[in-house]
Amino acid sequence: MNDLSPPQDQNRDDRCPGTSYTDMLKADTRRVPDYLFAESTEDMGDAPIPIERYVSEDWARLESEKMWPNIWQYAAREEDMPEPGDTVVYDINEKSILLVRQKDHSVKAFYNVCLHRGRKLRTESGPAVNLRCPFHGFSWHHDGRFKEAPCAWDFKHLEAKDMSLPELRVERWQGFILVTENHDLPSFRDWVGPGVEHYDNWRLGECYTGAWVGRVIPANWKAVSEAFMEAWHSIVTHPQILGFTADANTRYDLYGDFLNRAITPAGAMSPHIKGKDQFYVLKSLEEFIGGGDSRARRATGDPADLKGFDADDPMLARKVLAQANRDAFAAMNGHDYSDATDSEMLDNFTYNVFPNWSPWGGLVPNIVYRWRPWGDVDHCLMEVRILMRTPKGEKPPKSAPMHLIPDDQPFSSASHLIGAALAGVFDQDMENLPYVQEGMKSSPNGVLELGHYQESRIRHFHRTLEKFMDGTLPA
Repeated sequence: MNDLSPPQDQNRDDRCPGTSYTDMLKADTRRVPDYLFAESTEDMGDAPIPIERYVSEDWARLESEKMWPNIWQYAAREEDMPEPGDTVVYDINEKSILLVRQKDHSVKAFYNVCLHRGRKLRTESGPAVNLRCPFHGFSWHHDGRFKEAPCAWDFKHLEAKDMSLPELRVERWQGFILVTENHDLPSFRDWVGPGVEHYDNWRLGECYTGAWVGRVIPANWKAVSEAFMEAWHSIVTHPQILGFTADANTRYDLYGDFLNRAITPAGAMSPHIKGKDQFYVLKSLEEFIGGGDSRARRATGDPADLKGFDADDPMLARKVLAQANRDAFAAMNGHDYSDATDSEMLDNFTYNVFPNWSPWGGLVPNIVYRWRPWGDVDHCLMEVRILMRTPKGEKPPKSAPMHLIPDDQPFSSASHLIGAALAGVFDQDMENLPYVQEGMKSSPNGVLELGHYQESRIRHFHRTLEKFMDGTLPA
Protein backbone atom coordinates (compact mmCIF):
# COMPACT_ATOMS: atom_id res chain seq x y z
CA MET A 1 0.00 0.00 0.00
CA ASN A 2 1.06 3.56 -0.56
CA ASP A 3 2.00 5.76 2.38
CA LEU A 4 -1.17 7.59 3.39
CA SER A 5 0.48 9.78 5.99
CA PRO A 6 -0.60 13.44 6.09
CA PRO A 7 0.50 15.65 3.18
CA GLN A 8 4.03 16.93 3.61
CA ASP A 9 4.27 19.85 1.22
CA GLN A 10 0.96 21.73 1.20
CA ASN A 11 2.56 24.65 3.02
CA ARG A 12 5.74 25.00 0.97
CA ASP A 13 6.14 28.61 -0.06
CA ASP A 14 7.83 27.60 -3.34
CA ARG A 15 4.86 25.51 -4.56
CA CYS A 16 1.24 26.26 -5.31
CA PRO A 17 -0.92 25.79 -2.21
CA GLY A 18 -3.21 22.78 -2.12
CA THR A 19 -3.03 19.07 -2.70
CA SER A 20 0.27 18.17 -4.35
CA TYR A 21 0.94 15.50 -6.95
CA THR A 22 2.75 13.50 -4.27
CA ASP A 23 -0.37 13.62 -2.11
CA MET A 24 -2.39 12.26 -5.02
CA LEU A 25 0.09 9.41 -5.44
CA LYS A 26 -0.34 8.50 -1.78
CA ALA A 27 -4.07 8.07 -2.39
CA ASP A 28 -3.58 5.98 -5.57
CA THR A 29 -5.55 2.72 -5.70
CA ARG A 30 -2.50 0.82 -6.99
CA ARG A 31 1.11 0.47 -5.90
CA VAL A 32 3.01 3.47 -7.25
CA PRO A 33 6.52 2.94 -8.70
CA ASP A 34 9.40 4.86 -7.21
CA TYR A 35 10.03 6.83 -10.40
CA LEU A 36 6.73 8.64 -9.91
CA PHE A 37 7.26 9.43 -6.24
CA ALA A 38 10.86 10.59 -6.69
CA GLU A 39 11.39 14.28 -7.40
CA SER A 40 14.44 15.47 -9.32
CA THR A 41 14.84 19.21 -9.00
CA GLU A 42 17.67 21.68 -8.81
CA ASP A 43 17.88 25.42 -8.44
CA MET A 44 18.16 26.86 -11.94
CA GLY A 45 18.53 30.43 -10.73
CA ASP A 46 16.53 33.40 -11.99
CA ALA A 47 18.67 34.85 -14.78
CA PRO A 48 16.66 36.19 -17.74
CA ILE A 49 16.76 34.49 -21.15
CA PRO A 50 18.14 36.54 -24.08
CA ILE A 51 15.56 37.12 -26.81
CA GLU A 52 18.36 36.92 -29.39
CA ARG A 53 18.06 33.13 -29.21
CA TYR A 54 14.60 33.25 -30.75
CA VAL A 55 14.93 35.98 -33.37
CA SER A 56 18.53 35.97 -34.60
CA GLU A 57 19.49 34.18 -37.82
CA ASP A 58 23.11 34.23 -36.57
CA TRP A 59 22.06 32.33 -33.45
CA ALA A 60 20.15 29.82 -35.59
CA ARG A 61 23.29 29.24 -37.67
CA LEU A 62 25.25 28.54 -34.49
CA GLU A 63 22.62 25.97 -33.49
CA SER A 64 23.01 24.32 -36.90
CA GLU A 65 26.78 24.22 -36.57
CA LYS A 66 27.25 23.34 -32.91
CA MET A 67 24.12 21.60 -31.66
CA TRP A 68 22.09 19.76 -34.30
CA PRO A 69 24.98 17.56 -35.59
CA ASN A 70 25.90 16.55 -32.04
CA ILE A 71 22.64 15.23 -30.61
CA TRP A 72 20.41 12.21 -31.07
CA GLN A 73 17.48 13.25 -33.27
CA TYR A 74 14.11 11.53 -33.49
CA ALA A 75 13.77 10.97 -37.23
CA ALA A 76 10.95 8.42 -37.61
CA ARG A 77 8.84 5.71 -36.00
CA GLU A 78 9.21 2.01 -36.79
CA GLU A 79 5.68 1.87 -38.20
CA ASP A 80 6.55 4.61 -40.71
CA MET A 81 8.78 2.14 -42.57
CA PRO A 82 7.83 -1.44 -41.65
CA GLU A 83 9.00 -3.33 -44.79
CA PRO A 84 12.42 -3.81 -46.43
CA GLY A 85 12.93 -1.09 -49.00
CA ASP A 86 10.70 1.41 -47.18
CA THR A 87 12.26 4.86 -46.88
CA VAL A 88 11.70 7.98 -44.79
CA VAL A 89 12.99 11.42 -45.75
CA TYR A 90 13.84 13.45 -42.64
CA ASP A 91 14.77 17.10 -43.16
CA ILE A 92 16.35 19.24 -40.47
CA ASN A 93 17.58 22.76 -41.17
CA GLU A 94 19.44 22.61 -44.48
CA LYS A 95 20.22 18.90 -44.26
CA SER A 96 18.20 16.00 -45.62
CA ILE A 97 18.56 12.47 -44.28
CA LEU A 98 17.32 9.28 -45.94
CA LEU A 99 16.36 6.32 -43.74
CA VAL A 100 16.10 2.92 -45.41
CA ARG A 101 14.73 -0.35 -44.00
CA GLN A 102 17.11 -3.23 -44.72
CA LYS A 103 16.40 -6.87 -45.61
CA ASP A 104 17.19 -7.93 -42.04
CA HIS A 105 14.77 -5.21 -40.79
CA SER A 106 17.57 -3.05 -39.44
CA VAL A 107 17.62 0.61 -40.46
CA LYS A 108 20.36 2.59 -42.15
CA ALA A 109 20.50 6.36 -42.52
CA PHE A 110 22.31 8.20 -45.30
CA TYR A 111 22.79 11.81 -46.27
CA ASN A 112 20.07 12.27 -48.86
CA VAL A 113 22.33 13.43 -51.66
CA CYS A 114 23.53 11.97 -54.93
CA LEU A 115 27.34 11.82 -55.02
CA HIS A 116 27.31 12.79 -58.72
CA ARG A 117 25.77 16.26 -58.97
CA GLY A 118 24.26 16.72 -55.52
CA ARG A 119 20.55 16.25 -56.16
CA LYS A 120 18.43 14.84 -53.36
CA LEU A 121 18.01 11.12 -54.01
CA ARG A 122 14.44 11.19 -52.75
CA THR A 123 12.03 14.00 -51.96
CA GLU A 124 9.29 11.85 -50.42
CA SER A 125 9.07 8.90 -48.07
CA GLY A 126 7.87 5.57 -49.43
CA PRO A 127 9.02 2.22 -50.85
CA ALA A 128 11.99 2.16 -53.22
CA VAL A 129 13.33 -0.65 -55.42
CA ASN A 130 16.73 1.01 -55.17
CA LEU A 131 18.11 4.47 -54.45
CA ARG A 132 18.21 5.99 -57.92
CA CYS A 133 18.86 9.67 -58.57
CA PRO A 134 16.12 11.18 -60.75
CA PHE A 135 18.64 13.54 -62.46
CA HIS A 136 21.13 11.23 -64.25
CA GLY A 137 20.33 7.82 -62.81
CA PHE A 138 23.26 7.15 -60.49
CA SER A 139 21.97 4.29 -58.27
CA TRP A 140 22.75 2.71 -54.93
CA HIS A 141 21.57 -0.46 -53.19
CA HIS A 142 19.43 -0.17 -50.05
CA ASP A 143 22.52 -0.73 -47.90
CA GLY A 144 24.28 2.24 -49.50
CA ARG A 145 26.63 0.30 -51.78
CA PHE A 146 27.10 1.90 -55.18
CA LYS A 147 25.14 0.03 -57.87
CA GLU A 148 25.59 1.67 -61.24
CA ALA A 149 25.82 4.81 -63.34
CA PRO A 150 24.68 5.35 -66.93
CA CYS A 151 27.54 5.98 -69.33
CA ALA A 152 29.93 4.17 -67.02
CA TRP A 153 32.65 4.55 -69.67
CA ASP A 154 32.84 8.24 -68.73
CA PHE A 155 33.37 7.57 -65.04
CA LYS A 156 36.28 5.12 -65.06
CA HIS A 157 38.10 7.50 -62.73
CA LEU A 158 35.55 6.56 -60.01
CA GLU A 159 36.15 2.82 -60.18
CA ALA A 160 38.83 2.93 -57.50
CA LYS A 161 36.85 5.26 -55.25
CA ASP A 162 34.45 4.27 -52.51
CA MET A 163 31.15 5.58 -53.85
CA SER A 164 29.05 4.20 -51.00
CA LEU A 165 26.57 6.64 -49.52
CA PRO A 166 27.95 8.29 -46.35
CA GLU A 167 26.07 7.03 -43.30
CA LEU A 168 24.77 8.52 -40.09
CA ARG A 169 24.56 6.54 -36.91
CA VAL A 170 21.19 4.94 -36.11
CA GLU A 171 19.63 3.65 -32.89
CA ARG A 172 16.13 2.41 -32.12
CA TRP A 173 14.32 2.99 -28.84
CA GLN A 174 10.69 2.46 -27.83
CA GLY A 175 9.59 2.40 -31.48
CA PHE A 176 11.47 5.62 -32.33
CA ILE A 177 14.27 5.66 -34.91
CA LEU A 178 17.06 8.02 -33.88
CA VAL A 179 19.98 9.38 -35.88
CA THR A 180 23.10 11.41 -35.19
CA GLU A 181 25.92 12.78 -37.30
CA ASN A 182 28.31 12.41 -34.35
CA HIS A 183 29.65 8.86 -34.34
CA ASP A 184 31.34 9.41 -30.97
CA LEU A 185 28.17 10.06 -28.96
CA PRO A 186 27.22 7.51 -26.29
CA SER A 187 24.28 5.22 -27.00
CA PHE A 188 20.93 6.98 -26.87
CA ARG A 189 20.03 5.56 -23.45
CA ASP A 190 23.41 6.51 -22.00
CA TRP A 191 23.27 9.92 -23.66
CA VAL A 192 19.87 10.72 -22.13
CA GLY A 193 20.86 9.23 -18.79
CA PRO A 194 18.60 9.07 -15.70
CA GLY A 195 14.87 9.09 -16.43
CA VAL A 196 15.00 7.19 -19.72
CA GLU A 197 14.30 3.96 -17.84
CA HIS A 198 10.81 5.20 -16.92
CA TYR A 199 9.66 4.22 -20.40
CA ASP A 200 10.54 0.55 -19.84
CA ASN A 201 7.19 0.08 -18.11
CA TRP A 202 5.21 2.08 -20.68
CA ARG A 203 6.47 0.11 -23.72
CA LEU A 204 5.89 2.67 -26.46
CA GLY A 205 7.39 0.13 -28.85
CA GLU A 206 4.07 -1.73 -28.61
CA CYS A 207 2.25 1.31 -29.97
CA TYR A 208 1.45 2.55 -33.45
CA THR A 209 0.73 5.99 -34.89
CA GLY A 210 -3.03 6.41 -34.71
CA ALA A 211 -2.93 10.00 -35.95
CA TRP A 212 -0.23 12.37 -37.19
CA VAL A 213 -0.72 16.02 -38.05
CA GLY A 214 1.63 18.92 -38.65
CA ARG A 215 1.31 22.64 -39.09
CA VAL A 216 3.81 25.39 -39.87
CA ILE A 217 3.71 27.90 -37.00
CA PRO A 218 4.90 31.49 -37.50
CA ALA A 219 7.18 31.40 -34.45
CA ASN A 220 10.63 30.10 -33.57
CA TRP A 221 10.81 26.39 -32.76
CA LYS A 222 12.04 27.10 -29.23
CA ALA A 223 9.24 29.55 -28.47
CA VAL A 224 6.68 26.99 -29.62
CA SER A 225 8.21 24.04 -27.79
CA GLU A 226 8.51 26.04 -24.57
CA ALA A 227 4.76 26.69 -24.60
CA PHE A 228 4.44 22.96 -23.89
CA MET A 229 7.03 22.89 -21.09
CA GLU A 230 4.75 24.43 -18.47
CA ALA A 231 1.08 24.05 -17.58
CA TRP A 232 0.27 27.18 -15.67
CA HIS A 233 -0.71 29.22 -18.75
CA SER A 234 -3.93 27.16 -18.67
CA ILE A 235 -5.60 29.63 -16.30
CA VAL A 236 -5.84 32.18 -19.13
CA THR A 237 -5.26 30.20 -22.34
CA HIS A 238 -7.19 26.98 -21.59
CA PRO A 239 -9.87 27.81 -19.01
CA GLN A 240 -12.10 24.95 -20.21
CA ILE A 241 -9.72 22.34 -18.74
CA LEU A 242 -9.41 23.83 -15.23
CA GLY A 243 -12.32 21.80 -13.88
CA PHE A 244 -10.37 18.55 -14.27
CA THR A 245 -6.71 19.64 -14.59
CA ALA A 246 -4.57 20.64 -11.61
CA ASP A 247 -2.49 23.01 -13.74
CA ALA A 248 -0.61 24.93 -11.05
CA ASN A 249 -0.01 21.72 -9.05
CA THR A 250 2.14 20.32 -11.85
CA ARG A 251 5.40 18.79 -10.72
CA TYR A 252 8.53 19.67 -12.73
CA ASP A 253 11.55 17.35 -12.72
CA LEU A 254 14.98 17.84 -14.29
CA TYR A 255 17.38 15.03 -15.26
CA GLY A 256 20.96 15.52 -16.43
CA ASP A 257 21.31 17.64 -19.55
CA PHE A 258 18.90 16.05 -21.98
CA LEU A 259 15.64 15.11 -20.25
CA ASN A 260 13.02 16.81 -18.12
CA ARG A 261 9.37 16.20 -17.32
CA ALA A 262 6.18 17.82 -16.16
CA ILE A 263 3.48 15.72 -14.51
CA THR A 264 0.17 17.54 -14.63
CA PRO A 265 -2.53 15.79 -12.57
CA ALA A 266 -5.84 15.06 -14.28
CA GLY A 267 -9.13 14.21 -12.59
CA ALA A 268 -8.41 16.98 -10.10
CA MET A 269 -9.47 20.61 -10.09
CA SER A 270 -7.16 23.50 -10.71
CA PRO A 271 -6.24 25.19 -7.41
CA HIS A 272 -7.67 28.34 -8.97
CA ILE A 273 -11.19 26.87 -8.66
CA LYS A 274 -12.82 27.03 -5.24
CA GLY A 275 -15.95 25.62 -3.67
CA LYS A 276 -16.63 22.75 -6.10
CA ASP A 277 -16.99 19.04 -5.38
CA GLN A 278 -15.74 15.86 -7.06
CA PHE A 279 -18.86 15.58 -9.23
CA TYR A 280 -17.94 18.95 -10.73
CA VAL A 281 -14.68 17.37 -11.91
CA LEU A 282 -16.51 14.51 -13.60
CA LYS A 283 -18.98 16.86 -15.24
CA SER A 284 -16.24 19.22 -16.44
CA LEU A 285 -14.38 16.43 -18.21
CA GLU A 286 -17.56 15.11 -19.79
CA GLU A 287 -18.36 18.56 -21.15
CA PHE A 288 -14.81 18.93 -22.47
CA ILE A 289 -14.69 15.78 -24.57
CA GLY A 290 -18.40 15.14 -24.99
CA GLY A 291 -18.11 11.56 -23.77
CA GLY A 292 -15.27 9.04 -24.06
CA ASP A 293 -12.73 9.81 -26.77
CA SER A 294 -9.54 7.77 -27.03
CA ARG A 295 -7.85 10.60 -28.93
CA ALA A 296 -8.33 12.77 -25.84
CA ARG A 297 -6.50 10.07 -23.86
CA ARG A 298 -9.33 9.43 -21.47
CA ALA A 299 -12.82 8.10 -20.92
CA THR A 300 -15.38 9.97 -18.85
CA GLY A 301 -16.69 8.67 -15.57
CA ASP A 302 -20.41 8.24 -15.16
CA PRO A 303 -21.49 10.16 -12.05
CA ALA A 304 -24.09 7.45 -11.53
CA ASP A 305 -21.40 4.72 -11.56
CA LEU A 306 -18.82 5.39 -8.89
CA LYS A 307 -17.01 2.08 -9.53
CA GLY A 308 -17.52 1.12 -5.90
CA PHE A 309 -15.75 4.18 -4.49
CA ASP A 310 -17.06 6.33 -1.65
CA ALA A 311 -18.94 9.40 -2.86
CA ASP A 312 -17.23 11.43 -0.12
CA ASP A 313 -13.70 10.39 -1.12
CA PRO A 314 -11.68 13.58 -1.81
CA MET A 315 -9.97 11.68 -4.67
CA LEU A 316 -13.22 10.24 -6.03
CA ALA A 317 -12.94 11.71 -9.53
CA ARG A 318 -9.38 10.45 -10.04
CA LYS A 319 -10.31 6.96 -8.93
CA VAL A 320 -13.49 6.79 -11.02
CA LEU A 321 -11.78 8.17 -14.13
CA ALA A 322 -8.74 5.91 -13.80
CA GLN A 323 -10.98 2.85 -13.57
CA ALA A 324 -13.05 4.09 -16.51
CA ASN A 325 -9.83 4.29 -18.54
CA ARG A 326 -8.73 0.80 -17.45
CA ASP A 327 -12.06 -0.60 -18.59
CA ALA A 328 -12.22 1.38 -21.83
CA PHE A 329 -8.71 0.72 -23.06
CA ALA A 330 -8.74 -2.95 -22.04
CA ALA A 331 -11.89 -3.36 -24.12
CA MET A 332 -10.29 -1.45 -27.00
CA ASN A 333 -6.97 -3.28 -27.26
CA GLY A 334 -7.13 -6.38 -25.06
CA HIS A 335 -4.25 -5.41 -22.77
CA ASP A 336 -4.43 -5.84 -19.00
CA TYR A 337 -4.41 -2.56 -17.07
CA SER A 338 -5.48 -3.99 -13.74
CA ASP A 339 -2.17 -3.13 -12.04
CA ALA A 340 -1.71 0.26 -13.72
CA THR A 341 -1.68 3.18 -11.31
CA ASP A 342 -4.40 5.81 -11.35
CA SER A 343 -1.69 8.31 -12.26
CA GLU A 344 -0.45 6.37 -15.29
CA MET A 345 -4.03 5.95 -16.50
CA LEU A 346 -4.85 9.65 -16.10
CA ASP A 347 -2.09 12.16 -15.78
CA ASN A 348 -0.20 14.13 -18.39
CA PHE A 349 3.42 12.93 -18.38
CA THR A 350 5.04 15.54 -20.59
CA TYR A 351 8.66 14.49 -20.96
CA ASN A 352 10.96 16.52 -23.20
CA VAL A 353 14.04 15.01 -24.83
CA PHE A 354 16.54 17.70 -25.78
CA PRO A 355 16.17 19.62 -27.90
CA ASN A 356 12.94 19.29 -29.85
CA TRP A 357 10.69 16.36 -29.05
CA SER A 358 8.30 15.28 -26.35
CA PRO A 359 7.26 11.61 -26.05
CA TRP A 360 4.57 11.53 -23.37
CA GLY A 361 4.70 8.77 -20.77
CA GLY A 362 1.93 6.77 -19.18
CA LEU A 363 -0.24 3.89 -20.33
CA VAL A 364 -3.05 5.61 -22.22
CA PRO A 365 -2.67 6.95 -25.79
CA ASN A 366 0.62 8.83 -25.82
CA ILE A 367 1.04 12.20 -27.48
CA VAL A 368 4.37 12.86 -29.21
CA TYR A 369 5.40 16.39 -30.17
CA ARG A 370 8.24 17.33 -32.48
CA TRP A 371 9.29 20.87 -33.41
CA ARG A 372 11.65 21.57 -36.32
CA PRO A 373 13.10 24.83 -37.66
CA TRP A 374 11.29 25.57 -40.90
CA GLY A 375 12.56 27.97 -43.52
CA ASP A 376 13.72 30.80 -41.27
CA VAL A 377 14.09 31.75 -37.63
CA ASP A 378 10.46 32.92 -37.48
CA HIS A 379 8.83 29.61 -38.45
CA CYS A 380 8.76 26.01 -37.31
CA LEU A 381 6.96 22.80 -38.17
CA MET A 382 5.03 21.46 -35.19
CA GLU A 383 4.05 17.80 -35.44
CA VAL A 384 1.61 15.96 -33.20
CA ARG A 385 1.36 12.19 -33.17
CA ILE A 386 -1.01 10.12 -31.08
CA LEU A 387 0.35 6.68 -30.30
CA MET A 388 -2.26 3.99 -29.71
CA ARG A 389 -1.57 0.64 -28.05
CA THR A 390 -1.54 -2.12 -30.69
CA PRO A 391 -4.35 -4.62 -29.99
CA LYS A 392 -3.03 -7.71 -28.29
CA GLY A 393 -1.90 -10.35 -30.77
CA GLU A 394 -2.02 -8.01 -33.76
CA LYS A 395 0.70 -6.45 -35.92
CA PRO A 396 1.00 -2.64 -35.75
CA PRO A 397 -0.48 -1.01 -38.84
CA LYS A 398 1.71 1.19 -41.02
CA SER A 399 1.56 4.89 -40.23
CA ALA A 400 -0.59 7.07 -42.41
CA PRO A 401 1.40 9.98 -43.88
CA MET A 402 1.50 13.17 -41.86
CA HIS A 403 -1.53 15.37 -42.52
CA LEU A 404 -0.09 18.84 -43.11
CA ILE A 405 -2.63 21.44 -42.05
CA PRO A 406 -2.65 24.39 -44.50
CA ASP A 407 -1.23 27.63 -43.13
CA ASP A 408 -4.65 29.31 -43.24
CA GLN A 409 -6.42 26.47 -41.41
CA PRO A 410 -6.60 25.84 -37.63
CA PHE A 411 -5.82 22.57 -35.88
CA SER A 412 -9.57 22.11 -35.57
CA SER A 413 -9.63 21.40 -39.31
CA ALA A 414 -7.96 18.10 -38.35
CA SER A 415 -10.47 17.28 -35.59
CA HIS A 416 -11.41 14.10 -37.46
CA LEU A 417 -7.86 12.89 -36.83
CA ILE A 418 -6.90 14.14 -33.36
CA GLY A 419 -10.31 14.88 -31.83
CA ALA A 420 -12.09 18.18 -31.40
CA ALA A 421 -11.10 18.66 -27.76
CA LEU A 422 -7.36 18.29 -28.32
CA ALA A 423 -7.45 20.33 -31.53
CA GLY A 424 -9.21 23.12 -29.67
CA VAL A 425 -6.45 23.26 -27.06
CA PHE A 426 -3.80 23.58 -29.79
CA ASP A 427 -5.75 26.35 -31.48
CA GLN A 428 -5.82 28.27 -28.21
CA ASP A 429 -2.02 27.98 -28.03
CA MET A 430 -1.77 29.26 -31.59
CA GLU A 431 -3.68 32.37 -30.51
CA ASN A 432 -0.53 33.29 -28.55
CA LEU A 433 2.55 31.98 -30.31
CA PRO A 434 2.71 34.13 -33.46
CA TYR A 435 2.33 37.19 -31.25
CA VAL A 436 5.07 35.97 -28.93
CA GLN A 437 7.43 35.94 -31.91
CA GLU A 438 6.30 39.39 -33.04
CA GLY A 439 6.34 40.81 -29.53
CA MET A 440 9.88 39.65 -28.75
CA LYS A 441 11.16 41.74 -31.65
CA SER A 442 9.70 44.85 -30.01
CA SER A 443 11.28 44.22 -26.61
CA PRO A 444 13.34 47.20 -25.42
CA ASN A 445 15.42 45.20 -22.92
CA GLY A 446 15.94 42.06 -25.03
CA VAL A 447 15.26 39.47 -22.33
CA LEU A 448 12.53 37.17 -21.01
CA GLU A 449 11.86 36.89 -17.26
CA LEU A 450 10.75 33.40 -16.20
CA GLY A 451 9.14 31.93 -13.11
CA HIS A 452 11.49 30.20 -10.68
CA TYR A 453 9.80 26.79 -10.48
CA GLN A 454 6.99 26.50 -13.01
CA GLU A 455 9.27 27.53 -15.87
CA SER A 456 12.34 25.66 -14.61
CA ARG A 457 12.17 23.24 -17.53
CA ILE A 458 12.68 26.16 -19.92
CA ARG A 459 15.75 27.24 -17.94
CA HIS A 460 17.00 23.65 -17.96
CA PHE A 461 16.65 23.55 -21.76
CA HIS A 462 18.57 26.81 -22.15
CA ARG A 463 21.35 25.69 -19.84
CA THR A 464 21.97 22.71 -22.09
CA LEU A 465 21.72 24.86 -25.21
CA GLU A 466 24.34 27.20 -23.73
CA LYS A 467 26.67 24.23 -23.18
CA PHE A 468 26.62 23.50 -26.90
CA MET A 469 27.22 27.12 -27.74
CA ASP A 470 30.25 27.46 -25.42
CA GLY A 471 31.75 24.09 -26.38
CA THR A 472 31.11 22.27 -23.10
CA LEU A 473 28.96 19.85 -25.09
CA PRO A 474 29.35 17.46 -26.72
CA ALA A 475 31.57 16.09 -23.96
